[in-house]
Parts: sequence; C-alpha cells; structure tokens
Amino acid sequence: MKVAIIGASGFIGSAILNEALNRGHEVTAIVRNPEKITLQNPHLTVKQGDVTDEAALTALLAGNQAVISSYSAHDSATYLKAIHSIINATKKAGIKRLIAVSGAGSLEIAPGVQLLDTPEFPAAWKEGASATRDAFHVIKATNDLDWTVISPAMMIEPGTRTGKFRLGKDQVVFNEKGESRISTADYAVALIDELEQPKHIQQRFTLAY
Repeated sequence: MKVAIIGASGFIGSAILNEALNRGHEVTAIVRNPEKITLQNPHLTVKQGDVTDEAALTALLAGNQAVISSYSAHDSATYLKAIHSIINATKKAGIKRLIAVSGAGSLEIAPGVQLLDTPEFPAAWKEGASATRDAFHVIKATNDLDWTVISPAMMIEPGTRTGKFRLGKDQVVFNEKGESRISTADYAVALIDELEQPKHIQQRFTLAY
C-alpha cells in the first residue's frame, strides 16, 4: 500500500515507519527534519514538510492510499492547527483513510473519569495530553473520512516486538499486576494491522500487554 507517515522520525513515528517498511509498504515519510531519517530502503521516500501548511501538505500527500499521523506538539494551539491541516489536506488529496496516533490521557480510568483528569496524572505531561485529547475530539467530529485513532497504554517505551497484546476501546487496559504498558514496536504492529485490515473505522482503540 502507498502510505504517507507524518512525523515518521519521532518516538512512535519511527517505530511505525520500520513496521510499515518491513511489511513491504511504499512509504512517504513527511518530517520537519529529513536528516533525522537515516534509513535506506527502496520503498521509502523522505520529504520535508510543515504540516501546518495545508496547501503544501496536500501536495505531499497526493498519490497515497492512506495517511498515518504521528505528529507531536507540546501545546494545544499548535497541535490543533496541525490536526485541522492534516484532516483537510487528506481530504483535498483525495484520500479517505486516516490513522492518528493519540495519547493515553483521554482513556477512562474509571467510568466517566479520564486518566488526564486524575490527581495522579503527571503535571509535566498535562499540556501534551490535553493537546492530544482536544485533537481526538476534532477527529471524532469528522464524518467524511475513514479515520481511526489509536491510544497507547499508560506507559509506552522502546522494547521488544512481540506481536502479542490485548486491545481495548475507551478504557485503560491493565495486566494482572495492575500495569498498563506497551512497547513502541508493538504499538506499531497494532497500527499497521489496522492499516492492512481495518476493524475500527471512525473509532478509537487502545492496546496493552
């Protein structure tokens, strides 16, 4: 499949890029700093782009069958501007499929209580988590795209690719020890699985061990 990955050099984006290439997809990586991608692959094209420039982004996305957004920003204003641009550019490029990386903050820890709104949520992460939650609401209101939003476990970090994890919907997934964890590699597995065999059209899901 021809797929554009926005933010392909990032913490999660680089894992998604590796997984997509390893499965033989033809990838256009759209990044702020192309020099950060040192990977060499005949199926990889790296393009410099500013995702808040809607017209330029539309041109970069053209010709792809799907868009994966792993864009990250620490403040809500920049993040929301980027998300609006990504949604509009995807539509203008004639692409129906959009998969977006989100955060765990908007997952429920108890009925009606989101993780972000608990007293224990780290203050240092709040602005970024609020930004991804706001962006999720923007995507959720988009009816004319086949979108999927994927929230990770509470803890996502580099680790082994096992291909074994459990899926959830809007609630945090815990293991028997009360932990909620996933590796970036396995997060990427779940995302590319969804790309290849869509099961969550216009839905959000999450995953953890």
